[in-house]
Amino acid sequence: MTNRLRVGMIGCSPEALQSLRLQLIGKGHHVIPVGHGAELLGLIYSDPVDLVIADLTKPGPDLIAVISDLKADSFVSTIPLLGLLPESSAESSSGSSAETFDWEACPIDDFIRQPIHYPEFFSRVALALQRTQRVMDRNPLTKLPGNTSIQLAIQRAIRRPMAVGYLDLNQFKPYNDAYGFARGDEVLRMVGRIVANTVREVGGDGFVGHIGGDDFVFIVAKEKARDVCEALLQNFKMVTAGLFGEEERAAGYFISTNRHGEEQQIPLLGVAIAVVFTDSDGIEHTGRIAELAAELKRFAKMVPESRYVFDRRGLKSP
Repeated sequence: MTNRLRVGMIGCSPEALQSLRLQLIGKGHHVIPVGHGAELLGLIYSDPVDLVIADLTKPGPDLIAVISDLKADSFVSTIPLLGLLPESSAESSSGSSAETFDWEACPIDDFIRQPIHYPEFFSRVALALQRTQRVMDRNPLTKLPGNTSIQLAIQRAIRRPMAVGYLDLNQFKPYNDAYGFARGDEVLRMVGRIVANTVREVGGDGFVGHIGGDDFVFIVAKEKARDVCEALLQNFKMVTAGLFGEEERAAGYFISTNRHGEEQQIPLLGVAIAVVFTDSDGIEHTGRIAELAAELKRFAKMVPESRYVFDRRGLKSP
């Protein structure tokens, strides 16, 4: 476990919080204590953490509820969640020991007994992270599911009334060249949050994945596709306004240098979305969906402004 982690901690007693915090900080990790479930959900939806630790020695119904909500949400369920439990059932008056714990009602990924044996604790953390990476090929930058999960989700959607949206950024490479890779990575994290939050809020029970770079995929019910695309364009425009100065926003472009060292006026960042309906005639496999989406995206990117394009072949539009 060499990477520095962002660790959210909830429900921890002052003693446990102080001890865990010192140990985690000593390993170079960043600890974010939260006071209640709503605060934890807000943190995860705005800027996902790498790990959640919950004190379950005396869990209240609110804490159990927020853990259940997290694990039921496909957008954040891949974040490992470790529970702190008493040493044995004899020492627990709350009935929350490992021997009596209701794992179905509170679906944590692993647990550690108190008092904490820290070599074992860090081994369990490392194993939980490795397990998550194996099971859910999560993109390390945005924390969204990667290619394997995307292919499985698309395959499950075929012949159902669903819409697969392929989204990428216009002008992202010149933006990277002008502002640097650190700013570019922050843009990708921001786009990931925009897509995930928009699909969850507007599309309902959907899926969001990150292919890599500036390429994202979302899957929603067919009848929700237009509303999701409209909301994505609106949310992207609102949030990305902060990426540029007042002068650039007024001019509608920024300055970047091409490979010949020449300065160019580049339109501000936009998004191109290609939407393919999975119950269209002739769609039998994921490769055909990707092929149609590539054609549509080329058309969508013919203008620098943000826009979305639906595949209308073999199907009535929603």
